[in-house]
Amino acid sequence: MSFVMPVLNERDYLRRAVETVLGQDIAGPTEIILALGPSTDGTTELARQLAGDDDRIVLIDNPAADIPIGLNLAIRAGRYPTVVRVDAHSELDPSYARRALATLDRVRAANVGGVMRADGRTPFQRAVARAYNSPIGLGGGAYHGGTQEGAAESAYLGVMRREVLDEVGGFDESIRRGEDWELNLRIRRAGYRVWFDPTLAVTYWPRESWTRLARQFAATGRWRGELVRRFGRGNSLRFFAPPALVVTFLLAAVVGVLQLTGVLHGWWAVAASVVYLPLLAYVVVIGGYALGPGGGRGWRDKLWTAAVLPTMHLSWGWGFLLGVIGGAHDTVDTSRLGSRNTPLP
Repeated sequence: MSFVMPVLNERDYLRRAVETVLGQDIAGPTEIILALGPSTDGTTELARQLAGDDDRIVLIDNPAADIPIGLNLAIRAGRYPTVVRVDAHSELDPSYARRALATLDRVRAANVGGVMRADGRTPFQRAVARAYNSPIGLGGGAYHGGTQEGAAESAYLGVMRREVLDEVGGFDESIRRGEDWELNLRIRRAGYRVWFDPTLAVTYWPRESWTRLARQFAATGRWRGELVRRFGRGNSLRFFAPPALVVTFLLAAVVGVLQLTGVLHGWWAVAASVVYLPLLAYVVVIGGYALGPGGGRGWRDKLWTAAVLPTMHLSWGWGFLLGVIGGAHDTVDTSRLGSRNTPLP
């Protein structure tokens, strides 16, 4: 079994991620291939140290730093018929690979994924994790908390048959975000099955600051807009909710200005006020969720939750609109390290 991991500026998370891969309870040979981008925080040095301690760790260079390029390089360097995508911000349960392989064989799927179980080390990161783990945060994709096993649109990370990857051509290196969704679209269109198994869970550590979260979601949204341009209705309807929210906010702002300046007055102003109703409903839903059990325990947790959810929705929605209108072009996720282009998940 070949585990493949693109890595860039992940010194704080890499060791634990690799340890959970090497600790998999599975019969047969395994390897983990790290596709190393040009890190500046000591990640490469740590990777070399880890590789020196265990010959199952293979290092390859990924100077472009893009995820799909690194994944394809790692897959080509692998030796085994099953490919497991892992992330430097992820941690695997010891039985993850064994269970995934059993499901892969049982349902005769080409790709199997489970639940992304987000967690946090700080109050802000825990608020982001709560949003990730809730349907209200990321729109109800199966791997964000689904409980029903079955055929799926995509798979988080994924345990894949190498022969199918070779047949469909691997990851599309022109796509910097959403590359997993696009790969699974091609797998399904080739007649193979993508499967969700809720017994598989991966711990994921989200962004650690507000600005990095916003940059991540803006980049992801813009690439989703690009994917809509390319594949149209191949995209789920849930992807259109955040941009609809942004458009509603913009319309409300325009109506508000026209009302304040007197351009809209009388019954016209009253009629135009209907645009505020969806926003009021949104505020009520977010406030209700934040104040409820899903918002955390204390008032600080609930305030962070109330701030994080609109940040995710509006950043993603604004990016989506830009992507639909003008395409993604060279947009990358700069959220890993300051303003440096770091297009990792």
